[in-house]
Amino acid sequence: MENEIRNTVIMGSGCSGLTAAIYTARANLKPLVLEGHEPGGQLSMTTLVENFPGFPEGIQGPELIDNMRKQAARFGAEYRTAHVVTADLSKRPFTLNLGKEEIKTRTLIIASGASARWLGLPSEQALIGHGVSSCATCDGFFFSGKEIVVIGGGDSAMEEALFLTRFATKVTLIHRREQFRASKIMLDRARQHDRIEFLTDTVVDEVFDVTKKEVTGLKLRNLKTGKVWDFPTSAMFLGIGHIPNAAMFKGVLEADDDGYLKTRDYVHTGVPGVYACGDVADRRYRQAITASGTGCMAAIEVERFLEDEGH
Repeated sequence: MENEIRNTVIMGSGCSGLTAAIYTARANLKPLVLEGHEPGGQLSMTTLVENFPGFPEGIQGPELIDNMRKQAARFGAEYRTAHVVTADLSKRPFTLNLGKEEIKTRTLIIASGASARWLGLPSEQALIGHGVSSCATCDGFFFSGKEIVVIGGGDSAMEEALFLTRFATKVTLIHRREQFRASKIMLDRARQHDRIEFLTDTVVDEVFDVTKKEVTGLKLRNLKTGKVWDFPTSAMFLGIGHIPNAAMFKGVLEADDDGYLKTRDYVHTGVPGVYACGDVADRRYRQAITASGTGCMAAIEVERFLEDEGH
């Protein structure tokens, strides 16, 4: 249907997008979900999720996403493998450019998430969910009684390292420079902790052991001396931040210095009818359950907005 105007389009198919899809579909709004670059979001790359309510034995991340997807489809949600290149939000209906086609919609829910910054090593990518993680809150528990590593030099890294001391016997914080970007208070807190040790001017060249499907150690290199050595560890946590997937809204919607979309009254952007939920607007909590909560809020706002307009 070439000239069809959608009631709502949901950008993203992680927890927030799929929760929004369940609610808008049940409201008979026939949402279209654009699955984006990472279908299923960050949960699709994790293994066991133990902190999502309702699963006493835990549930695999991809299975949780698949369940949500089926639940929304059952009520009439439609899915498309596509991502938004640019968006015209200056007039309604809004126009979304998907590269080869355009979609018009009365409302828009942005649930495009945030992508963790990785080192970009093939061995690291192969071990995501098997000892390589970008979320201490999600995965720290699995390494109770083990020695682990955190990569980074900003507040995110200090926060991860401090949190992980609850479980690990030792946390080694590895940073490529001598100076840290972290705030003084966070750095002091980490330095004073007896379970945190620091390795500066050091980078990771490889993560072992892909053949064993688990992290057993790292190949490290000192940038000043050139010294290369193997460092045994049970896990590597990335604390080098996230990149919100909101580049297509630069100059269109208000964002903070790091690109996270700014919202007011929970999920409202500055444009009526456009809502942002989940990790694209949340730099603080970044949990599956909080993403789902804001996805629900955005869906209810869409429902009310369209009702007020008589749709």
